[in-house]
Amino acid sequence: HVRAFVFVCTSIKSDGELSACSHDIQYIRWTTEMTLSLHGPSPVTTFGPKACMLQNPHAVMHIQDPASQRLTWNKPPKSVLVIKKIRDASLLEPFKELCIFLTEVKNMIVYVEKKVLEDPAISGDENFGAITKKFCTFREDLDDISNRVDFIICLGGDGTLLYASSLFQESVPPVMAFHLGSLGFLTPFKFDTYQSQVTQIIEGNAAIVLRSRLVVRVLKENWEKKARMDEKGIILTNGDVESSRKAMQYQVLNEVVVDRGPSSYLSNVDLFLDGHLITTVQGDGVIVSTPTGSTAYAVAAGASMIHPNVPAIMITPICPHSLSFRPIVVPAGVELKIMLSRDARNTAWVSFDGRKRQEICHGDSITITTSCFPVPSICSRDPVNDWFESLAECLHWNVRKKQNYLKANYELLSVQENNI
Repeated sequence: HVRAFVFVCTSIKSDGELSACSHDIQYIRWTTEMTLSLHGPSPVTTFGPKACMLQNPHAVMHIQDPASQRLTWNKPPKSVLVIKKIRDASLLEPFKELCIFLTEVKNMIVYVEKKVLEDPAISGDENFGAITKKFCTFREDLDDISNRVDFIICLGGDGTLLYASSLFQESVPPVMAFHLGSLGFLTPFKFDTYQSQVTQIIEGNAAIVLRSRLVVRVLKENWEKKARMDEKGIILTNGDVESSRKAMQYQVLNEVVVDRGPSSYLSNVDLFLDGHLITTVQGDGVIVSTPTGSTAYAVAAGASMIHPNVPAIMITPICPHSLSFRPIVVPAGVELKIMLSRDARNTAWVSFDGRKRQEICHGDSITITTSCFPVPSICSRDPVNDWFESLAECLHWNVRKKQNYLKANYELLSVQENNI
């Protein structure tokens, strides 16, 4: 049987395919081969002769064995979105080379953001101009390309993958990320052999890791004064106050950060879990991150590193004024809510993957839970090996000079054994 499932709203069809949130993820098929590794709890729902799990039709939490996650196509891909790091001259030649390969060799429809082509180094290149005329362009926050792109290629660092995620508020096409930036923790591919690697992806032969995202809803109170008139018809400005609510929603791949902003006072925010107040954060702020984001800001604040396939949400305080406030991990299916405490001396500020920074005032709320739309990140090898390789190469995890070998002690031990 299929041993596990992903942590999105899912149902398993009879032929082993996966449907998600009434929106078919057509580019993913789960293999039914049994593997030796288990990366999550067993989906068994009976315990002993009489006990069983109460069936919950709204259950969203399941685990997928990472070894069985493979990419396939229902139809051959025809379009690709190429995301290039802006204002980086070192990426001009790889960008041009890749685009020529995709359009001339693979006959793909290439989507490029309009501001990328406005770079003088690209717009002024007459030889490349014939290729750019074949491109489809778009503008962030203005044009919807969610149903036009079959897969995504990122050229740059981890920021390009975060940016690709922000462009898709629902289903995300598979993402192939080339390491042409600084750190490259989320970009496993080397550009040297891009032609064979891209061809392999187009043929549908690759492993993927589903990087969970957070769906964040920000509810803001808009306080306005109602004008009042006196008996003579003169408008009074100190009238009653009425409020209206403004809601905004974001998909976040790394983390939501709530901090004290420019204020010198402690951040003072209440943290709720499934409607229950669990603690008040007093410090510089708090980070709510995905497993993917656990190796970003969260790890710098003292959190543990979590593999992307683990269904979880991490809560990490930033410089808490408490010796006992340690980072915690909660199930991915819970709903977190963050509000400014009633007795807070100042407002707070929130950002989403380092963008869309805004002020949070009294009465505002931030609701966070796991999104039904993960980012399918294409692996260079497989989800486990890619992750540990990134830990070793990018973060130098557990790098230490090895302890010297004690030759004298070994010789003494050998002599003692011979005497016995």
